[in-house]
Amino acid sequence: MQTTTPPLFAEPTPLGLLGLSIGCGALLPIAFGQATTPAALQTAAMFCLLFGGGGQLLAGLMALANKNALGGTLFTTFSFNWIMNWWALSGMAEGKVPDAHVILAVDCTFIVIFVALTYAMGFHSKLLFAFLLDIDILYVARIARELTGAAALSQVIAWATVALMVLALWLAFALLLNPAAGRMILPIPGPLFAPTPAEPAPPPTGLHG
Repeated sequence: MQTTTPPLFAEPTPLGLLGLSIGCGALLPIAFGQATTPAALQTAAMFCLLFGGGGQLLAGLMALANKNALGGTLFTTFSFNWIMNWWALSGMAEGKVPDAHVILAVDCTFIVIFVALTYAMGFHSKLLFAFLLDIDILYVARIARELTGAAALSQVIAWATVALMVLALWLAFALLLNPAAGRMILPIPGPLFAPTPAEPAPPPTGLHG
């Protein structure tokens, strides 16, 4: 009889999602052009480092330890991006602007990564698919703004950040409140895609038959 090994840690997804939402909240005044002083940049940088970077890194490592490759990969990869946000904002507060060509190349790499992860999340939940799709939209807008210089795309990025924060909070609260209440307070819809049924294994052959 096979036994299922219990996870090493409690479900870390809410921690990662709450960290992401707090990081998004710190970026919103800057994204909407309401706070651009060095003090605002430094303040947002610390929230990005501690919650966006630290919270998601911790959640990602715990998810990987729990053998959740998809969630662990997503949170851990994204955590380093939030650490880069901390570095960029701290530098901007001191008048140092990151190189636009390097940022564009990395953003193009990120959109390839997130499109693949968006598809994977569609096998788990429609809401998770929407969550990753919003990140895709955010990165497409970032790339388009860098290539075209269109200032209007900054508003797209800002509102995509708002949507990302709201979706992250909904998912985190659903994972925390639903089990605590013993009922569905915040629903999480089912999968968008159905996995292909596994084919039966071929009959054994050779010396092991």
